[in-house]
Amino acid sequence: MTYTGDVQVGGPADTRDIDGLTVTKIAVGPYDNNAYLLRCTSTGQGLLIDAAAEPERLIEMIGDTPVGVIVTTHRHPDHWQALTELAKHTGAELVAHEADASALPVRVTRLASHGDRVQFGDVSVAVVHLRGHTPGSIALVYDADGRLDDSPHLWTGDSLFPGGVGKTTTPETFTSLFNDVSERLFGPLPDPAWVYPGHGKDTTLGVERPHLPEWRERGW
Repeated sequence: MTYTGDVQVGGPADTRDIDGLTVTKIAVGPYDNNAYLLRCTSTGQGLLIDAAAEPERLIEMIGDTPVGVIVTTHRHPDHWQALTELAKHTGAELVAHEADASALPVRVTRLASHGDRVQFGDVSVAVVHLRGHTPGSIALVYDADGRLDDSPHLWTGDSLFPGGVGKTTTPETFTSLFNDVSERLFGPLPDPAWVYPGHGKDTTLGVERPHLPEWRERGW
C-alpha cells in the first residue's frame, strides 16, 4: 500500500518503510495530534515521538515493539497527555529539551540539546532546537547515517507545518522561530526532505521553500 500520511483521529495508522527504518503515523486526541513510532528494521527497537493522547491506541500501535525512547517535541499539553501511561508501559528513556522539560508531567531522563543524536537500535536521529513556538521545541532528523543526505526525514512537532511555521505569540518569538526553521532546516536540508508535523498532513521542504518570503512578510 502507498503511504499518504493522511491520518484521522479514530482511523487507522499509516506506515512506510525507509532505509533502515519503519515509520508509523497515527492521529489521536481532541486536537488531532500526530504521534509517530519509529522502528529500527534491523533490531526491532522503537522510538515514540509525542505520546500525545489516547494511551490505549498508542499502546495498540506499538504492539510488541520494544520502545526504549519517547521524545516529546515540546511542552504543550496536547503533546504529552499520554506520556505518563506510555512511560509506565514501556519503561522508556524520556527525552525533551531542557528548556521545556520541567513542564512535562513526568521526570525527563535525558535532556536533549541542539546537535545531539538519539540512538535506538542501529539507527539514530539528530536533534534540532527550534526556538519560538516554545523555548524548548525540537525537531528530529533522520538521514540513515548519510545514506539519505539527498532525501532525509524530519519530525517537526509544532514548529513547521504545510503552509507555515508554528504559532507564536510575539513578533520576537515569530522571528526566532522563522530564523531557526530557515537556518537549521531549510538551509542545510534539500528539497526532497520529508516533513512529518505535529498535526495534519505531511509535506516536503521543497513544497514549502518558495513560500518563505511570504511567511516572513505576514508574520506567521
